[in-house]
Amino acid sequence: MKAILFVGHGSKDHEGNNQVREFIETMRSTWDDSILIETCFLEFERPTVNQGIEVCVAKGTDHIVLIPIMLLQAGHSKIHIPAAIDEAKKKYPFVQFTYGRPIGVHEETFEILKTRLTEIGESLDLPEDDTAVLLLGRGGSDPDANSDLYKIARLLWEKTNYKIVEPAFMGVTNPLVDEGIERCIKLGAKKVVILPYFLFTGILIKRLDEMMNLFQTQYSAVEFKLADYFGYHPKLQTILTERVEEALRDEVKMNCDTCQYRLNVMEHIHHHHHHDHDHDHDHDHDHDHDHDHDHHHHHDHDHHDHDHHEHAVQKVGDRG
Repeated sequence: MKAILFVGHGSKDHEGNNQVREFIETMRSTWDDSILIETCFLEFERPTVNQGIEVCVAKGTDHIVLIPIMLLQAGHSKIHIPAAIDEAKKKYPFVQFTYGRPIGVHEETFEILKTRLTEIGESLDLPEDDTAVLLLGRGGSDPDANSDLYKIARLLWEKTNYKIVEPAFMGVTNPLVDEGIERCIKLGAKKVVILPYFLFTGILIKRLDEMMNLFQTQYSAVEFKLADYFGYHPKLQTILTERVEEALRDEVKMNCDTCQYRLNVMEHIHHHHHHDHDHDHDHDHDHDHDHDHDHHHHHDHDHHDHDHHEHAVQKVGDRG
């Protein structure tokens, strides 16, 4: 029997964890009843990845397909989930494991983003010249994942007629959200639409809701609008179904078993954790999750302004 084990990030916010579970329930009918469907979480919530695998094995599966419900390919999907799989392979040598891809930079995500913009009254074909979209990601310590948000912002600019589309992050790395807002204003924005690049609600989304009043007070001459996160969008079902199907067909276009990035850090990861990977603690070290990162990382970021400013001015000029 095959099992599909969906791996959510996990949040300290129970509503966010429940949204993950409910979303997977909406997809259950997509697959044959003979396939076991289970959900687990990387941290902050049970069952953990190890516990999810244990549940699947206890129910009689001999092939587990793990699908990360994560937007970008960062440290969790590159390292921590594969580490749990490595451990499970030793514990259950009779079980086949297949690891699917995270969502990544996917064409359908832009349909979700455009839906969230139109829901709040935005015109994608004829937006006002002084309207900026601030694409807001979680932020993390993985440069590849952070750079993907820049790519997504650029592609969203290509797929709409906004003159200004800028990326920013909620924490860990720059530019932070207030820096992103100030940049949009410098580029001529009189209205800033904050577009969260988040799957479900959680600590950071709820914090963002609270921050909107502060932004409006701090920048009183600017209009602010907040779009919704991805949520239960049918295109998200499409993407995850695609990830499952390619894994079931053994067509996953990455190889975590031979990934040099992961092999180089595994020794550090095992040395740093010294535990059984149940991840019940809060991982207060450098991970991509809901920590309070109110510091602004002003060190060694002077270089960040010039090249990107030149690029953005050129972008605005292109649409002028």
